[in-house]
Amino acid sequence: MELLTWENLAVVLAVAYLLLAMGEHVLCWVAAFLSTAIYTVVFWNVSLVMESALNVFYMGMAVYGWMQWTRGGDEPGVAIHTWSGWTHVRVIAAVLILTAVVGSLISGTGAARPYVDSFTTVASVVTTFMVARKVLENWLYWIVIDVISIWLYLDRGLESTAGLFALYVVLAVVGFVQWRRRRAV
Repeated sequence: MELLTWENLAVVLAVAYLLLAMGEHVLCWVAAFLSTAIYTVVFWNVSLVMESALNVFYMGMAVYGWMQWTRGGDEPGVAIHTWSGWTHVRVIAAVLILTAVVGSLISGTGAARPYVDSFTTVASVVTTFMVARKVLENWLYWIVIDVISIWLYLDRGLESTAGLFALYVVLAVVGFVQWRRRRAV
């Protein structure tokens, strides 16, 4: 299969992941695993080194998310919950510091847009953990990450993926509203 066909298959699976995650359906993690396996190769082929590495991480997180969501009970990670404002400040500061470090480390490697690529990667690692632990605010983090990712993917000629991330922005808003409602019940 050619790169565009693989990219489109990854997009379909990624949409399936998000729709299933919005409904808190555990099969979201299967779709996530398959999509990220394909994206690992797609991103490598367009010199988005950190995005490729991120998708290797996502494969592991799909397994972790599956385990978190299937273990049952009401402890954090299974029931939707929120983080304190102070926790968010610390997390955002850590993301920005790590972005600067990783961006500087890969800036001489030929990686495309090393600081933007690093930001979306570092922030996505944190936010994926938030999804697996069912932290409500994950959806707000995704909105920021997805908007920046749209520009990055358009810059690299990945129009289908940029379209996916535009859809992600809309679905992240819907996901936030749905999870907030479920948490209030």
